[in-house]
Amino acid sequence: MMNRIAVIIPVLNEAATIAATVDRVIAAGVHCVVVDGGSDDDTPTIARSRGAQVIAARRGRASQMNAGARSAGEFEILVFLHADVVLPDDWKPAVEGAIDAGAVWGRFDVWLASRLRLLCIVGAMMNLRSRITGIATGDQTIFIRRATFDAIGGYADLPLMEDIDLCTRLRSARLPGAALRERVFVSARRWERKGPLRTIVLMWTLRALYWSGVPARRLHRLYYG
Repeated sequence: MMNRIAVIIPVLNEAATIAATVDRVIAAGVHCVVVDGGSDDDTPTIARSRGAQVIAARRGRASQMNAGARSAGEFEILVFLHADVVLPDDWKPAVEGAIDAGAVWGRFDVWLASRLRLLCIVGAMMNLRSRITGIATGDQTIFIRRATFDAIGGYADLPLMEDIDLCTRLRSARLPGAALRERVFVSARRWERKGPLRTIVLMWTLRALYWSGVPARRLHRLYYG
């Protein structure tokens, strides 16, 4: 059957991780678009050498993912994948099965790749929270029908929380989604670098501020410093 899926990966200085991420996509016979936001390392060269289409876009995940979606105009299903997330072996039939069953968008469960037991619990709580709220984060690898993505206007041009905003609009429109049990493997580098408890407090604080109306640009400064 003709490939229906394009995987879009926004990157910025991901030379250490991009090869493994692209390889998993290409191994499934799927079109891979790597959208570079101005890397000053070998990320674009590595991605291109592994078989990905590489394009450039204005820095920022939202603008990069929108650019990737535009470049993959002929594909029915868009999968938005972070550079430090590795897809499971059965990811492609899982996505196609969810779409064919009636979902117009969805996401995966996550597994935080760490030896810290606390992060196993954090990953399980992320999955549970997502099922209860109907909101997914980019780490969970959001996928969506192109027609739906175009109809809702793609990602809002936000420096942070663009994933939360997208899911909120999808939920408000009551569009059917799929919470897949298949797990993507997410790098725990951010959690381990900043400390699990500190990261949990930071993420919940940022979400609370977002829902209370604090502008995304201010949240971006709080998150990245």
